[in-house]
Amino acid sequence: MDTPFNPASTSAYDAVRPAPRALATEAVHAGREDLARQGLHAPPIDLSTTYPSYDSRAEAARIDAFAADGAELDGPPVYGRLGNPTVARFETALARLEGTEAAVAFASGMAALSAVLLVRSALGLRHVVAVRPLYGCSDHLLTAGLLGSEVTWTDPAGIADALRPDTGLVMVESPANPTLAEVDLRAVAHACGSVPLLVDNTFATPVLQRPAGQGARLVLHSATKYLGGHGDVMAGVVACDEELAGRLRQVRFATGGVLHPLAGYLLLRGLSTLPVRVRAASATAAELVARLTADPRVARVHYPRIGGAMVSFEVHGDPHAVIGAVRLITPAVSLGSVDTLIQHPASISHRIVDAADRRGAGVGDRLLRMSVGLEDVDDLWSDLDQALDRGRTQAPDVKGLHEALN
Repeated sequence: MDTPFNPASTSAYDAVRPAPRALATEAVHAGREDLARQGLHAPPIDLSTTYPSYDSRAEAARIDAFAADGAELDGPPVYGRLGNPTVARFETALARLEGTEAAVAFASGMAALSAVLLVRSALGLRHVVAVRPLYGCSDHLLTAGLLGSEVTWTDPAGIADALRPDTGLVMVESPANPTLAEVDLRAVAHACGSVPLLVDNTFATPVLQRPAGQGARLVLHSATKYLGGHGDVMAGVVACDEELAGRLRQVRFATGGVLHPLAGYLLLRGLSTLPVRVRAASATAAELVARLTADPRVARVHYPRIGGAMVSFEVHGDPHAVIGAVRLITPAVSLGSVDTLIQHPASISHRIVDAADRRGAGVGDRLLRMSVGLEDVDDLWSDLDQALDRGRTQAPDVKGLHEALN
């Protein structure tokens, strides 16, 4: 008789774990291996917050085991804060895509990063070495020391010299938000020595790069973005080894930053089209990059070597006028949706970062960040073209723009 598949159980998962498969195949099938045997095609959504159990002695033993190392509970669920079968399916699938032993999902990307910092701080390792730019709220969380952490900012070449005995984490984002700057992940991982490297892989997704294969011990995603892919779910996830995953589950249980089952379902559904969406949007982005690069109204274009659907560019005219003039493109924060979004990082996503630090990281006052969606490239260019014209005819008062951003 086949072993029933419980996505929250490592042993049950190993019993049906297939041979290595292509990323596109994993995106469609990972976390769903048991469905056909249950007579199902779509994954079920388990909305229960609690579960019946008539063997309290066995439950006590399982909870003791979780308290010891945070291992996934073997057997039926107990309580929604300890784990959920629908969320576990998404975690299983994302770990397969990133090539890690495990993944732990949270209510948002910032909740996921906070859990990592708390895990390291609990070991007395409060010091973090980080490379700018990072997402603005990640930068703020580290700089403000809201969780008791202390940060040393450096460039990739200075990581080894910045390490201290109490350094618990090195953090980079590549491609970085919003400049799309890239770092050599293998070189950074080597410089970290025994200190865990966390790579924010939100922009690249496992379609374009898999940091764990280049030496990262933790891979962070704002799953709100490409993993969900439709602008209708908020979530975060950390892909990592089982030892760190156990500690992250304990923090999630204690702090309550759990992912709702419906969000887990939407994320699992989003993963099935992730490779197709990322590749299609990346092709459109590359064409827009070529047109923007040749455009005299654009001062500079930023686009990563690995490609992707994110584009940043600096305009000669008024960036606010460009934002105000788009009609097809949506002027909004976030990214990774099926529709194209544009925003002014210095005003919104990175506003919380000190102005000098922001500019020092390359986030200039005339920089615009665009998340390219799945629309036709000519329709997108038509909208950008007229918006850039509006920006050129409304050239900014440089002094006023500088004051407005500070």
